Amino acid sequence: MALWRAREHDRRGAKSTLLIVGLANPGSEYEGSRHNVGGDALRLVATRRGAQLSLERRQRAMSVTVHTPRGPVTLAVPTTFMNESGAALAPLLRRTSIDDLSHLVVVHDELDLEPGRLQLKFGGGLAGHNGLRSIAQFLGTQDFARLRVGIGKPPSKEQGADYVLRRPSGKRREAHEVDVALAADAIETLLDYDFEEAQRRVNGS
Repeated sequence: MALWRAREHDRRGAKSTLLIVGLANPGSEYEGSRHNVGGDALRLVATRRGAQLSLERRQRAMSVTVHTPRGPVTLAVPTTFMNESGAALAPLLRRTSIDDLSHLVVVHDELDLEPGRLQLKFGGGLAGHNGLRSIAQFLGTQDFARLRVGIGKPPSKEQGADYVLRRPSGKRREAHEVDVALAADAIETLLDYDFEEAQRRVNGS
């Protein structure tokens, strides 16, 4: 059952044309992990745009609104753990006055895509991703856009948790930083173009 419904009497913030949410786990032990690629890419975009993510009172996410050719776009990284990402959506949707979920994009790591591959899509399954599952449960629908950032599969199922939650080292770390930069490039494409054009450019079709 949906936990979110736009209501006319809700106290709303200034209207954003787009809300982009990068998923990540909080805490220094998860910094730079593959699971945090969405949040890391959002932070990189904010830095590139000369903006700073900040935590506002009663918010459950670090966020900032930047001005783009599309109008104001809000970038956000939940401060909840990944499996509670949906809890950050209520204050973010109120703050941005977004009641049309086609204006929500979630950036997340994707095991089913090889590192270096990106896919921008609307709707689809959850592929066992706890952050997506939490958001879908909160919204009561899977009909929101996602930027899927490929991280590839672990060597074995037994190593799955370590693979996504631990920080890569050596050359794998360097490759991961490239993936974060590529995801940031894709997010910036969303800032500058409408969804269909951004999808064409990101997906290469």
